[in-house]
Amino acid sequence: MSALQKLFKHTFIYGLATVLPRMLNFLLVPLHTDILPKEEYGEVSILYSWIAIFNVLLAYGMETAFFRFYNREPDKQKVVSTASISIVATTLLFLFLALPLREPLSALSNIETRYIVYTIWILALDALAIIPFARLRAAERPLTYTYIKMGNVAVNLGLNIFFLVILPRLADRTTNSLWNFLYVEDFEIAYIFISVMTASALTFLAVLPMYGKVKWHFDRELWKKMMRYAWPVLIAGLAYTVNEVFDRQLLDYLLPEDIAKGEVGAYSACYKIATFMTLYATAFRLGVEPFFFSHAKNRNAPETYALITQYFVIFGSCILLGVMVYIDFLKVLLIRNDSYWEALGVVPMIIFANLCLGIYHNLSVWYKITDKTRYGAYISVFGAVVTLALNFALIPVISYKGSAIATLAAYGSMMLLSYLLGQKHYPVPYNIKKIGAYLTVSVVFSLLSFYVFNSDILVGSGLLLVFLMLVFYLERKALKRIFLDRYRPGG
Repeated sequence: MSALQKLFKHTFIYGLATVLPRMLNFLLVPLHTDILPKEEYGEVSILYSWIAIFNVLLAYGMETAFFRFYNREPDKQKVVSTASISIVATTLLFLFLALPLREPLSALSNIETRYIVYTIWILALDALAIIPFARLRAAERPLTYTYIKMGNVAVNLGLNIFFLVILPRLADRTTNSLWNFLYVEDFEIAYIFISVMTASALTFLAVLPMYGKVKWHFDRELWKKMMRYAWPVLIAGLAYTVNEVFDRQLLDYLLPEDIAKGEVGAYSACYKIATFMTLYATAFRLGVEPFFFSHAKNRNAPETYALITQYFVIFGSCILLGVMVYIDFLKVLLIRNDSYWEALGVVPMIIFANLCLGIYHNLSVWYKITDKTRYGAYISVFGAVVTLALNFALIPVISYKGSAIATLAAYGSMMLLSYLLGQKHYPVPYNIKKIGAYLTVSVVFSLLSFYVFNSDILVGSGLLLVFLMLVFYLERKALKRIFLDRYRPGG
């Protein structure tokens, strides 16, 4: 099997682990938006944004460091044990500090104490699964990875449906039945986070046997090397998360109190439509990151990386145009409550921003394989500064539209900056003209479909067909070589 075929196979399987569970999770969007008013959905979104930020802090770049040293060190068990001990120790320390401080944290964040407690346990359980999942990816066991990830979402989805839909119907408020004991009125947000916490706990139990195979030996010198590699990844990850989710908190902070959470709710719900691009980019990154490291020493590695990025852009451009063409169908499928539709205008900017982010992740290969991860931190911090500056400037004027503009400006600038720096430190022969042409055509067609033809499905489908025919005509020979296993760059 060629290097690219193997990459596409793993990306497809990781895509199942990412896309199918998230597609199931999409069922939660109409469920939550049907049951929760915009204000309460906004509160849930703000809590999720805090979880995203602390997930990065509790991982502190150790996952990426694990991949780097797992592929480089001859004693792989030493890497596994050192990384595992590090994550377990910091997670226990987090629990020891955070649980006693739940009341002050509640007062500081203006979030109910019970939600703080749920969040603490979700964060700890997810952190303890980081190295086992990384080990599955490094050992090229994507099917096991997929089963566990899908199980997590199936449990979360099932419990949400039970608590929010089935239980209220089963509960008999006039008797002392079991359902009456379980059901609590106006407890919807708590039920949502109890579902997440239960799914995280079962996921941890699923990966727990992997800890039994760890040789519990801590190599201090190796850990220092891993941390030197990991800290810029932490900074970059934190900055990325600020770009991704901190706008919800800024909207809540900068907008008038009587409309803030409702605006956050509408923005967050419509943001979900752009998740199709995020799912694609995430699945691709999960498959390509180990590939980048394992093929770094190949003579034709730069050419291979260039081709991978080109096809990422091609497929991403198809997704961009496809979502914009069928957005009227998707909005009804995902958000049946039309009070949320007021924020649909941000979707084109958000989905293109996420395509830029996916391109950035592909371009970031240069600083990862050259051990110059500090540049990743610099670039991400630059993006975070752009995000914060534009959000503070625009939110008071145009609300969540300012957040969408800030997201696009941040990810677009990060993509361009990474390309320029990468060509200096690790030149890769990207076909800029072809990549730029695909992006330009897909963006122009998307804008025409959404803004000029008002999402007319017939016109949009015609534009999408023209674009697909263009891609097939220009790429037919290369695609045939890849999928028929006759093209083996770097082999």
